[in-house]
Amino acid sequence: MNRSELAQTLEDRASTLGTLPVVTGFDGFVDEMISVVDERHSLDQYRRVETIADLGNQISAAAGHSSLREIILNQIDPGGCAINMGDGLATLGLPVTTFATVGEPFHPAFADYGTKAQLVSWGSEPGRTLAFEFADGKLMFSAVSQLQKFHPDALAEYLRDGQFRKSCEQAHLIAITDWTLYPHMTLCWKYLRENVFSHLKSPRFFFDLVDPTTRSESDIRAMLSELSRYEEHGEVTLGLNQNEANILSQLTGSSHPKATDPTTATSQAASLRKALGLHTVIIHSIRYAVGASAKESTEVWGPYCENPKKSTGAGDRFNAGYALGKVLERPLRDALQLAVASSGFFVRHGHSATSDDLCQFLRDWDTA
Repeated sequence: MNRSELAQTLEDRASTLGTLPVVTGFDGFVDEMISVVDERHSLDQYRRVETIADLGNQISAAAGHSSLREIILNQIDPGGCAINMGDGLATLGLPVTTFATVGEPFHPAFADYGTKAQLVSWGSEPGRTLAFEFADGKLMFSAVSQLQKFHPDALAEYLRDGQFRKSCEQAHLIAITDWTLYPHMTLCWKYLRENVFSHLKSPRFFFDLVDPTTRSESDIRAMLSELSRYEEHGEVTLGLNQNEANILSQLTGSSHPKATDPTTATSQAASLRKALGLHTVIIHSIRYAVGASAKESTEVWGPYCENPKKSTGAGDRFNAGYALGKVLERPLRDALQLAVASSGFFVRHGHSATSDDLCQFLRDWDTA
């Protein structure tokens, strides 16, 4: 299906989106969006450090002596993959219930999100991320010691009122995000699988790990083993960015341990899917997205944006677009096309797309 046809299909189904609930969990972060000043010209004018490589050169040049750099705090946003993906889905028009570490009471950063989605706090204190944004990507530094409290013992209390299970029973997709920054998340996945998900009727799962670079090989292997167990209960999609896919490929002995283009990334996704025993694996970079299931493998090019208005959260809007395709039961290629359109709109406008926005973006693709 071409993009114009996909836009028409989405337009035709727009009135049904409110009947397709989604659950997201479990990470809630307060994100501080930061630029680094390269040269200040006046009180209100400055040139920022444009690329990560430029900042790296400046840091290297400072080795052996002190250095000072001014930063600009551009805004404070509600963050976390569960929140950002939920925002993408809710803005598209899907009913979203999010269970996340957003504070008790909610941190003020989540006030607006709480008007878009049903938000349930599963943590007394959110994580905190300093997100340094550049034209070619972002560097994120997270404070996460408070997330040690997210543990099966705490989950037992959170599950007591039955709200999570009821929401999952009604959901057309359950998105589970951010394994990396929660030290007990593998145990939490196991606890939820045994006590909630094993009792559901053919749930559809979506997982986003977040960059596992800082975790040990043994931790990653234990997580992947538990992830594979979810296929016993429902269909699982694992969503990865290209760096994350390369890490897992090296760990699992993939024949494509470091993909850098859509052709090898497609083979990489197929290899990972087979190695992990999952229904679908998708991989995205800033220029393309690929996916592999037992039935098909496919690749799509994204609408690359050279100067993004906002990049933090773009991957989560990609996930929201993909999830939209899944709950609409579209083929894998269509779901990936919706995913890259959703992230493409986000980086250009700095906010999530409505379904009308997404339809128009698909139609205007060549001029975006």
